[in-house]
Amino acid sequence: MKKLKYLSFFLAGGLFLFASCTGKEVSETESEPSPFAIDTEKLTIRIDTLFTDFESPWGMTWLPDGRMLVTERKGEILVFKDDKFTGEKLTGVPAVSEVNQAGLLDITIHPDYKNNGWIYMSYSRPKGEGEVLVISRAKLNGNALENLEEIFVCNPEWKGGRHFGSRIVFDKDNYLFFSNGDKGSRPQNAQELDNDHGKIHRIHDDGRIPTDNPFVNTAGASPSIWTYGNRNPQGMIYDKANDRIWAVEHGPKGGDELNLIEKGKNYGWPVISYGINYDGTILTELTEKEGMEQPVTYWVPSIATCGMTLVTSDKYPEWKGNLLVAGLAGQQIARVELDGTTKVGEETLLKDIGRVRQVSESPDGYIYAMTEATGLLVKLIPQR
Repeated sequence: MKKLKYLSFFLAGGLFLFASCTGKEVSETESEPSPFAIDTEKLTIRIDTLFTDFESPWGMTWLPDGRMLVTERKGEILVFKDDKFTGEKLTGVPAVSEVNQAGLLDITIHPDYKNNGWIYMSYSRPKGEGEVLVISRAKLNGNALENLEEIFVCNPEWKGGRHFGSRIVFDKDNYLFFSNGDKGSRPQNAQELDNDHGKIHRIHDDGRIPTDNPFVNTAGASPSIWTYGNRNPQGMIYDKANDRIWAVEHGPKGGDELNLIEKGKNYGWPVISYGINYDGTILTELTEKEGMEQPVTYWVPSIATCGMTLVTSDKYPEWKGNLLVAGLAGQQIARVELDGTTKVGEETLLKDIGRVRQVSESPDGYIYAMTEATGLLVKLIPQR
């Protein structure tokens, strides 16, 4: 039944994935556009389908040896090489608690991976009567994760598996930032500094707390907090050239946000929002309030923002400096054009491809995206 869904999508999409499914070899540097290419506002691309059997993919990262690791929320890490699934999965993966939105989430490598070998993961595991979000690191020996260390545990534990975030990024100074959702059933967590929920956190790469974090000297506050008032940030990216962190977070019914993440700022949830309750009732009368940050842009209706990337590659010169934001409910990628920190344009890409969970730029400069339901890994090939 799953395969039939894929076929229907390919046909509805004008058969633009057909070239990669026929076995026909098409050079990535060909001078003539593929007959199965699609036009966007600024660029013609071919969409190559590399894999069709994901269940609930979440994060992806590349190793220096060319392997790509992809997390499945149920607790598996799949190994790809040369754009093909090797059939292998990592061993030594920590046991996770897969409940609703919780499970094995993001994965990334340390900026100095070639020297220290650390791989970082975010996931939920049981604690008490609920679950906690954990940031761990481990080293890879062949396909085996070893020397696993839990370097941060978000407290308190929470039942239900809702709004766990979570993405991990490093900045130029190797500080680790990660996001954690408000846990859903108690949105006011996001405004309270005595818990770790509804926040973006900043820690050292070994889990120690930086002494210059904004609330490190605030009585009763969790010292790892970098920002608060965040509902459920499932996308985050570091802009190295400009030393900026961008994040996207789910609104309720409408009101998904793109935010520039800055030290000690309050992003307003649940006091201000451009969304409403899922039953259509008013969540809050306020869309702005003094001392609370406005989003750079927001989506009404919601596209259910998830993973994101910043285009830095010369392979897509027309998109360079743009943010690509995955949309779950929108089944799309939103291409957001920026002038500095101001949104100046937006385009919908790959509409109806499936619930896009993550979009990433590989070390060699290509854009990849993963979907739920349709279970796809696709690669965007620019056509010249």
